[in-house]
Amino acid sequence: MTATMIKEFRLPDLGEGLTESEIVSWKVGVGDTVSLNQIIAEVETAKAVVELPSPFAGVITALHEQPGTVVEVGKPIVSFEVKDDAGNQTAAAAPAEVALPKREPNLVGYGAVVESTGRPVRRQRTLVQPTPLAEPAPLAEPVETRFANTSTAERPRSTPPVRKLAKDLGVDLESVPGSGPRGLITRDDVRNFVGGGDLPAAAQELAAQEVQPAPAQGEREVRTPIKGVRKFTAAAMVSSAFTAPHVTEFLTVDVTPAMELLARLKENKAFAGHKLTPLTLVARAVLIALRRNPGLNAKWDEANQEIVQFNYVNLGIAAATPRGLTVPNIKDADRLALVDLSTELAELTDTARAGKTSPADLSGGTISITNIGVFGIDAGTPILNPGEAAILAMGAVRKTPWEYQDQVALRQVMTLSLSFDHRLVDGEQGSRFLADVGALLADPGMALAMA
Repeated sequence: MTATMIKEFRLPDLGEGLTESEIVSWKVGVGDTVSLNQIIAEVETAKAVVELPSPFAGVITALHEQPGTVVEVGKPIVSFEVKDDAGNQTAAAAPAEVALPKREPNLVGYGAVVESTGRPVRRQRTLVQPTPLAEPAPLAEPVETRFANTSTAERPRSTPPVRKLAKDLGVDLESVPGSGPRGLITRDDVRNFVGGGDLPAAAQELAAQEVQPAPAQGEREVRTPIKGVRKFTAAAMVSSAFTAPHVTEFLTVDVTPAMELLARLKENKAFAGHKLTPLTLVARAVLIALRRNPGLNAKWDEANQEIVQFNYVNLGIAAATPRGLTVPNIKDADRLALVDLSTELAELTDTARAGKTSPADLSGGTISITNIGVFGIDAGTPILNPGEAAILAMGAVRKTPWEYQDQVALRQVMTLSLSFDHRLVDGEQGSRFLADVGALLADPGMALAMA
């Protein structure tokens, strides 16, 4: 008989010293057989939602934290029953703490070395994620006591987010059967209860839409905890606003030639299947202008009292997501041809809106662009992304009466707004960079002269 042992997986630091993460959902349940690096959970850090791979191959024996719970780094979140190759330990005599295996890079910046060459068999699953948790088999592991049954006189067992969801939907948790460990009520339990027709159609529609619930009748305020991406963004923006002396300059440009070029490129076979937008051309113009104005591709290193100028460009693109503003960046964007840049921009924005951006893609940016034009806004005063010297806001492209060849004509016009750190960039540098970007959009042929 093969000996087994219990191993705990503790929440790792998912990037740049983050101290906590929220469990968004489990992709596995107690009793499931998982393989090494199989995705077992989604967790939300202060920067993004990331997928958590399994560090072991084995059977899930316990999930120590429920969705909606904020967990400190280093705290156990899941236990596994794995083969004991040494043959000197069993599940009944499992140690309380087990060191994690050596890690190797993977999608979220860490992983585990394969412990065996065997191919675990995954139990057939029929339910959609997150899967209701099965009843765990009795183990001698002390952590099981945390799922002990509660008295029927107590409030139905659920997490605060689930109780809030139930309140918003008008659901009495006493009537909802729980599918989690020891009868824990999950979000899906509440939604399934609503979907079963036990509530009015309006409540069922609200549950299906997956939107921020409206306040209950009579409530004049809705309070939402400040956490995750929004909390991190708020702290970063406050720090940036009160640390770097911001200067913002504006330039309104006739971008008709650039829009005409964009239309021709969309018809070009070389760009077939690629998403081309005004952002694509603005990004390319920024990258070309940085070659003539490298001082904007830098950062102020306060700790070492140095100005660090980058010889590469990690181009950040501000993206509005359901969880708040994020600024993922394209690594070495200056080395990409226009067709490759368009591909990277499309993938970056799609991933950000899906909430799948990894912490690595949110770190290391050197200069950023924010496209406020998609919201119909003409200009603004963007706040610098921390650690960067400049950020460019591109406004909406509008047909406007404009002086053209000594006459007034209806032209396509855009306003550019450049904010920069005045410790690093003086007025002349900022103005020259902004003028170069504008010149490239007003006459794309200038790229031949500037490249």
